[in-house]
Amino acid sequence: MPAKGHYRVVILGSGPAGLTAALYASRAELQPLVVEGGGGDDATDVPGGQLMLTTDVDNYPGFPEGILGPELMERMRKQAARFGTEFADGELKKIVLQERPFKLTLSGAEITADTVIVATGALAKWLNLPEELEFRTKIGGVSACATCDGFFYKGKHVLVVGGGDTAMEEATFLTKFAEKVTVVHRRQELRASKAMQTRAKQNPKIAWLFDSVVDKIHGGPGQGVTGATVRNLKTGETTEVACGGIFMAIGHTPNTSVFEGQLERDEQGYLLVHDGTSATSVPGVFAAGDVTDHRYRQAVTAAGTGCMAAMDAERFLSH
Repeated sequence: MPAKGHYRVVILGSGPAGLTAALYASRAELQPLVVEGGGGDDATDVPGGQLMLTTDVDNYPGFPEGILGPELMERMRKQAARFGTEFADGELKKIVLQERPFKLTLSGAEITADTVIVATGALAKWLNLPEELEFRTKIGGVSACATCDGFFYKGKHVLVVGGGDTAMEEATFLTKFAEKVTVVHRRQELRASKAMQTRAKQNPKIAWLFDSVVDKIHGGPGQGVTGATVRNLKTGETTEVACGGIFMAIGHTPNTSVFEGQLERDEQGYLLVHDGTSATSVPGVFAAGDVTDHRYRQAVTAAGTGCMAAMDAERFLSH
């Protein structure tokens, strides 16, 4: 439960963006409240964001030996708390941005705020296979970020599920490390732009399984992913494909439904911000991290925009 009824800054989300915003806001003596999130229907919707489900993080600056995702988030949380950040469990149920101060209904509490920083993130779309969650947290398993994890698949055969621009980008990027990349797409025609298709199809390390879906992921403790059962949707025939990892590239869903009709969003639901700032369509409301970023989706870029949002909020309050 929040300790107060009113805050100068309320930060929604406790991933890299939210915690960095909290660090900067608390150092500015704004005494922010972080609503940590969690409580949603998705098993990956946890306080601390997606890094809580990541084992090894090797691309966050300052950790030459790498660091576990949960440990990184715990360190960031302690750093923000050190300067006076308050934390509240639960999720945002309702928000009213048409009047000031802003009104927020949380799990079990109602509060008001002069400014709000939205850092609620985005969830990767998955196939929802029974064994999928087991392999998501393991190297040599199932991932939704080639940029994050591609390095760990050197010399392996990996599958990329999807047929849009993201899938083509992921597949092409993975050829820098993997021996072979096979794209599995449920249709015969790709949805990616012609330029992206041409680039991928001209890459000799990329193979294709069209009209197909992944029905089952194979592997076990100490092995990681060892293969997948792929089913042809036209013939019904199934094939066992040996592979050392699977990358899901079927999109992300930003956590912005609670802001529908109040904040401007793009066609995918990502919050729109003014160029070069974190300001949304409502003065006093700022956005940071994956909730507004469908391009980079990295912990370090999220942290950077969290810093921007806190500084923008401080300047807004000072004026």
